[in-house]
Amino acid sequence: MSGAVMIAELLVLVALPALLLVAGLCDLLSYTIPNRLCAGLALLFLGFAAAAPLGFGALGWHLAAGAAGLALGFCLFALGWIGGGDAKLFAAVALWLGFADLAAYAATASLFGGLLTLALLLLRQAPLPAVLAGQGWLARLHDARSGIPYGVALAAGAFALLPYTQIFRLASHS
Repeated sequence: MSGAVMIAELLVLVALPALLLVAGLCDLLSYTIPNRLCAGLALLFLGFAAAAPLGFGALGWHLAAGAAGLALGFCLFALGWIGGGDAKLFAAVALWLGFADLAAYAATASLFGGLLTLALLLLRQAPLPAVLAGQGWLARLHDARSGIPYGVALAAGAFALLPYTQIFRLASHS
């Protein structure tokens, strides 16, 4: 196994999931997804593209998918349906997945987003136990005015879909 193949595998199997996990946790705890996480995802993709290796044509299509993801994300942001960090995270994942898996990702993340929304709406109907009310992030999550930390759904959708994606197959067969 060459060093480049190992790097491609590590990026898809370790780095990508780790950054997605951090992004989801950041959104859950603070309702923010740091720009550096989305930028890190994009930079790691470029490393993956070099190590896999993706040809220039495939790289162009992945870049176009990232741009399309950013455009769609910012339309949803403009409508007030998701936050700006969510839009950037969606675009970063779209960059990794390319058009081959983008529709499946959008559908999967939407499904997780709907489930998360329903779960939070139900949980917000019950009073927050006093022992938990002192935790700022839980109190904010329980507050109906807080919205939905959609980065959690975006990360969950990526996790659920990743083993079935073209980049996963490419990394494991490079």
